[in-house]
Amino acid sequence: MKTKKLKSLSKSIFLGIFVIAMVIPFTSCAKKYTFRNSSIVPGADGYVKVKKDKNKNYIVKVEVSDLAEVDRVQSSQTTYVVWMETDEGNAENLGQLKSSTSFLSRRHKASLETVSSYRPVKIFITTENGTNVQYPGRQVVLTTENFKVK
Repeated sequence: MKTKKLKSLSKSIFLGIFVIAMVIPFTSCAKKYTFRNSSIVPGADGYVKVKKDKNKNYIVKVEVSDLAEVDRVQSSQTTYVVWMETDEGNAENLGQLKSSTSFLSRRHKASLETVSSYRPVKIFITTENGTNVQYPGRQVVLTTENFKVK
């Protein structure tokens, strides 16, 4: 009887250690940075996850919720563009935020996932008149603090 309980206990402990060992690598790889509160779109919030891949590129994932429609923020603009300030001091256009609404929710969500060879130190979002702009506009909607990714 004691042998069965001991085997069952050791299986449970082994399973618990195995699950923890599998979960930790997935949660600890990416650094998460939140956007600062915005006076332009005060209801919006979100975060950025940055992770270095095996090729020494940076995977940048942006998630934003409750972001107002672009034409409500600035009527002449048509899209939200995500920018990355690099460790060299340059601003790189990462792309357009893709927005969606959940089936049973009124929350507007927007996201972007991309890869860059440059090391990011700050992520910010602007309103732009198109996606192929070379330099960020003046209307910065959301921004992170400066951060360090190794």
